[in-house]
Amino acid sequence: MKNKENYIYIVSLGCAKNFVDTEVMAASLMMDNIFITPYEDEANIFLINSCAFIQSARDETTEMIQNAIKWKNSTKSKRHIIVSGCINQWDTDGSFRDNFTDVDLWVGIDEVKNIGDIILKLVRKKSSNKQIATSNPQFLYDESTPRLQLTSPHYAYLKISDGCVNNCTYCSIPLIRGKLRSRSIDSIVIEAQNLINNNVKELLLIGQDLTAFGHDKNDNDENLAKLLLELDKLDGDFKIRILYNHPAHLTKEVLDIMAASKHILHYFDIPLQHINNDILNNMNRKVTKERIIELLNYARKIMPDVAIRTTFIVGFPGETVKQYAELKEFVAEQKFTRMGVFAYCEEPKTKAISFENKVDKKIALERQDELMHMQAEISFINNEACIGKRLKVIIDSIDDESNEAICRSYMDAPEVDNIIIVDLADLTDKQYEKIQLGDYIEVEVYDCETYELFAKVVH
Repeated sequence: MKNKENYIYIVSLGCAKNFVDTEVMAASLMMDNIFITPYEDEANIFLINSCAFIQSARDETTEMIQNAIKWKNSTKSKRHIIVSGCINQWDTDGSFRDNFTDVDLWVGIDEVKNIGDIILKLVRKKSSNKQIATSNPQFLYDESTPRLQLTSPHYAYLKISDGCVNNCTYCSIPLIRGKLRSRSIDSIVIEAQNLINNNVKELLLIGQDLTAFGHDKNDNDENLAKLLLELDKLDGDFKIRILYNHPAHLTKEVLDIMAASKHILHYFDIPLQHINNDILNNMNRKVTKERIIELLNYARKIMPDVAIRTTFIVGFPGETVKQYAELKEFVAEQKFTRMGVFAYCEEPKTKAISFENKVDKKIALERQDELMHMQAEISFINNEACIGKRLKVIIDSIDDESNEAICRSYMDAPEVDNIIIVDLADLTDKQYEKIQLGDYIEVEVYDCETYELFAKVVH
């Protein structure tokens, strides 16, 4: 066994965008001969890539730091705790960090690609600085940045931009991740081709706001539509999934490209947050109900099979019974393929925290539960309609003991959407041995639950 000081245990919290930062850090660690282990007890370093988006995310970060402190103090051996990422950008006055004196080092977003060198200096006692974080992060990886893919080998996240300038009144992301910064199309295309060459079957495009891609460029020669056209030209057996399209920036041109593409899935994630115009205005969403409905109708017209995922916020300051009823009616009419609902929570340093006419938390949670109950019924009806139909699915995992595979259709992104449980028992040994993760197979649905389909392989 190698020197134990070079073994690190990593926990990545929060969104897929943060997970890509974890992959970049993992590569930096390995290049500095710091070996990643899945076992806490084998490690001498505990790295937490934190999330601070909302209070529940900060609570999760707190819990994980407390777990790391117990790990650190459970032995007389020298152990180190490093907390990276969003919590350090959010905690501008240091009041959060002051609660955890056992943490050896706090690093921010700009330190992601150099984390290996930073940690080596810590463990070799060549640095006594406990906190390294810039107030206005600038880091954005590119195709030349080493990155260790930590997802299943058949799908990968492709972060095309970071930061945000939308300044929604409830959101702290611009304060945490900094201003919008977009990669070049050439950089993204090169990375995409490298991933495809390494047998990645599904590229998941991510960013704080994909539809704002290129808006930070002065020449306006690069935008999401042009990027999608270039990615669609790449050769290989792969699909592209587009996550997070802001309705204020989503164009019909982008939808047209999706409809005509040979690689882009007919799926898009479009967080709407609300539908009442007054609430949308107070949220600073820069879009109207009429424009939202126009986009949804157009998408369904040119892609009748399109799967639309969205999210809403209920209990936003000033949300009246009538405004909530408008949202409820909208959800019932639209019957979104996938939907999430969040009860509004106040975020420090955001504009909405000063808004009057607060909605009681209990009422907000009741509205959240009601909408999610509605969505559960919609999801079950949609799933029931799939019984007897054949679907092309991608295999995410295989359980040899149960003879089942966990799969997804084009309607589902990994980790956040529905799953399809495929029975493999009828396959011959030879057929079973041929099935691999990332394979596309045809299945026939025979049963369903609210968020799961059950299917068998079509021979």
